[in-house]
Amino acid sequence: MKNRLHNCIRRTILFSLISLLCFTKTFSQSLIFGNEKFRVETGINFGPSFFLGDLGGNVGKGTRFVKDLNFKFTKLMKGAFITVYPNEWIGFRLNADYTFLEGSDAIISTKGVDELWRKQRNLDFQSDVWELQAGIEFFPTMLFRKYDDYQPRLRPYGFIGGGIFHFNPKGSLTDANGNKTWYALQPLHTEGEGFAEYPNAKEYKLTQFNIPVGVGLKFYVSDRVNVSTEFLYRKSFTDYIDDLSGFTVDPIYFSKYLSASDAVLATKLSDKTIGIVTPGVTRIAPGVTRGNPKQDDAYFSLILKFGVRLGAIYESTFARKAARQTRCPHIF
Repeated sequence: MKNRLHNCIRRTILFSLISLLCFTKTFSQSLIFGNEKFRVETGINFGPSFFLGDLGGNVGKGTRFVKDLNFKFTKLMKGAFITVYPNEWIGFRLNADYTFLEGSDAIISTKGVDELWRKQRNLDFQSDVWELQAGIEFFPTMLFRKYDDYQPRLRPYGFIGGGIFHFNPKGSLTDANGNKTWYALQPLHTEGEGFAEYPNAKEYKLTQFNIPVGVGLKFYVSDRVNVSTEFLYRKSFTDYIDDLSGFTVDPIYFSKYLSASDAVLATKLSDKTIGIVTPGVTRIAPGVTRGNPKQDDAYFSLILKFGVRLGAIYESTFARKAARQTRCPHIF
């Protein structure tokens, strides 16, 4: 499943990038994609991504959304898209993106007791994330316009859809020389996922569904080229993007279910407690809360998009000039 998802995303990005190169006048005229009402656009997008999960955070008790953002772990998202517009107020978009997510308890500020408990937990993670999404763009100002020739350059829009994404959380161990090595966490069952002794800890899959929701602002530089800014939030259905959700496992069970080498790694990576609040403590007692199982992980991006309309826009140069000369002026 992982290889198929990666291949599908790579092909979508490649197709969109090739389509974007079809920007020259001669070649674009030979592409017969729609007409003035039915349009096809393709382009690229990139921007910062932010993780919202159990790891890291800021001063005080852990909470939801922007309050606990760690800007130090801002990562770049990049991808490509293709959108079909049957009319001016709605579009159907397919996009493929790649980003990288990361979180760590070590960077939490030490200004109070609440956040010190999380800092004492001392866990971290990082993960590549590949995603493929399909959804609907909705332009409200174009739906409720009074005149058919009303063609503003600046258009707000909303987006909602469905997606599939692949992740693979890794945790780190640092040796005596300060060298850090990252290990895949899902095969280590760090919270006893799938162990008979922990029936509530279910094994999680690395490929999952999500719901992308966003709002944006699109500006038409010309009849062919446009630029957009977009806020895109992904609602996931897993709390294990950072491999952290439930409770601490008794390490004796790692030896029961895992190989000897994996059991050693699982013991070290599942609990890296350092004695901040409780001096001298090196491990948390089994069954103590390790994360927040009531809140699934999420991530969001602030995106800059560059789009190009494919195909002929006007049937002739005369028609283009005539349209521009007769168009009513607009501020937006």
